[in-house]
Parts: sequence; C-alpha cells; structure tokens
Amino acid sequence: MRVALFVTCVNDTLYPRTGQAVVTLLERLGVEVDFPAAQTCCGQPQYNTGYRHESEPLLRHYAEVFAGYDHIVTPSGSCVAMVRDNYPRLGARARAEGRGGALAEAAASVVPRTYELTEFLVDVLGVTDVGAYYPHTVTYHPTCHGLRVLGLGDRPLALLRQVRGLKLVELAGADECCGFGGTFAVKNAAVSAAMGADKARAIDATGADVVCTVDNSCQTHIGGTLSRRGSAVRPVHLAEILASTEGRVL
Repeated sequence: MRVALFVTCVNDTLYPRTGQAVVTLLERLGVEVDFPAAQTCCGQPQYNTGYRHESEPLLRHYAEVFAGYDHIVTPSGSCVAMVRDNYPRLGARARAEGRGGALAEAAASVVPRTYELTEFLVDVLGVTDVGAYYPHTVTYHPTCHGLRVLGLGDRPLALLRQVRGLKLVELAGADECCGFGGTFAVKNAAVSAAMGADKARAIDATGADVVCTVDNSCQTHIGGTLSRRGSAVRPVHLAEILASTEGRVL
C-alpha cells in the first residue's frame, strides 16, 4: 500500500504539528507514508471565490503529484471535499466548454483515492482503536464540509470513544456552522463573528478542556473566538489526539 500525505496549505503554513501527527499515527498503524514535496494548494480558495479557471492548473498539478499512490490522506475535510465534490465539476465544465476531457480524466484519477483521515482509518484500515491515550475532557465540533459534503457521520466520534483517558462530552448544536466558511469570514465578518460567538458559548458550556475538529481552518476561527472570550478551552486537531500515547501526549 502506497500512501501519500496531502498536508494542505493551512497545515503546512500554520499547523505543521497536525501533519506530523498524521504521519506518527499512520506509521504506528503500520502504514508507510510518503510526502511528495511538490504538492501545493488544491485550489479551494480560488474555486470558492469564483475563480474557476484559476483552479484548473491546481487540479492538474494535484493529479500529477499524487499519481501512483494507492491512497491520498489529508487531515482536512474541506480540502477533501474540494477534490471529491468540486474537481469533477471542474472537469465537466471544461468538457462542456469544448476544451476536451483531459481535466475530467485528471479529476477521475484522484477522486476515489483521496480520503479525509478518519475515513481512511475507519473505512480503509478498518480500525477505531488506534492505541491513543489523551487524558482530557474533549468535545467535538463536526465541520460543515466533513458533516455535509463528505458525510463523515460517526467516524470521528467512534475514534474518540476508543481513546484511553479521554472523556467525550456532547456539544449542543454541534451541527451548526462555526461561522468560518473560508472567504465567508472575510466578506461577512459581522455574521461570521456572531456565529463564532454562538459556537464558543456552546463549547464553554460543555466544561471541556479541549475542542477538536477535522479541519484546522475552522479550528482557527473557533480558537480565536474562544481566546477573545478569555476561554481556557484549547482547540486541538483530531489527528493530534489520535497520535498521542501514554509516553507522548501531543
């Protein structure tokens, strides 16, 4: 099995520990992980802002960089959603515009091989107990792309329930957006901040030490809002929790 890590722009730039945690976790489970250094952005920011044609070279590059791998794993539900949901749209539009089927073929070559981390663990490796230890009270926020586009469902919770030392507490209104939404937070700052405040209040009400998600982009918005409230709740990516052991709690 040849597995490649797609670390994503946000993690590469701001949260390298998340990518490191994915490698630590997968190697502990016996998976050999490669990191293709030529990888770049998947094109989600451009596509979501309306620059469809500017996203196309990034689709082609993604397909080239990850060619030959059995699976592509990433700790970002939103970037997986870009590949699986929007790459086929880009290919279909290019074909409809008379530009041939090359883009659609490139999309088809990576869509079935690209997995969000919890999907890969549960669906491909068939595990929920990954040998993790994390002695904290944790609540989980299901991010919009993971919840609504990928349909991750109970996978992240199933993994968290098997972590030794972890107390999992329910988050009220968990399925409500945190307000980030990528460029939505920039274009509609007041609405985004109000949604973030609602989410932060719900998180504080759980009494948890830690709030985790499968997207560090949403985690940034949640963490910033919690910080401005003076909250002691720490935002931690799910990968870092699952990579933790009794000898090394991240």
